[in-house]
Amino acid sequence: MLLEVLIAAIIGLALAWAAAHRLPHRLPARVLVLPTGVAGALFGAFVTHSALGVGNLLPDLLGAAVFATASLSLLLRPAGRLRGRSATV
Repeated sequence: MLLEVLIAAIIGLALAWAAAHRLPHRLPARVLVLPTGVAGALFGAFVTHSALGVGNLLPDLLGAAVFATASLSLLLRPAGRLRGRSATV
């Protein structure tokens, strides 16, 4: 169980670091991005472990990766500039 938590945290940290490295212009400060990835991965591992039970390491880690990616995607800002005019003009 402890190994599963450690691996899930490493997965979340790795995904957050990769996102912060590849998309620095679309994400907030790295101080927010890295803990968000770790927290998302730990929550995903917890949810998957609760749903599937003991003895399912690979699905738990897959759930950790999915939740970490989903939580990091919530931090993304739009790529382009938003237009200031209305569509009805």
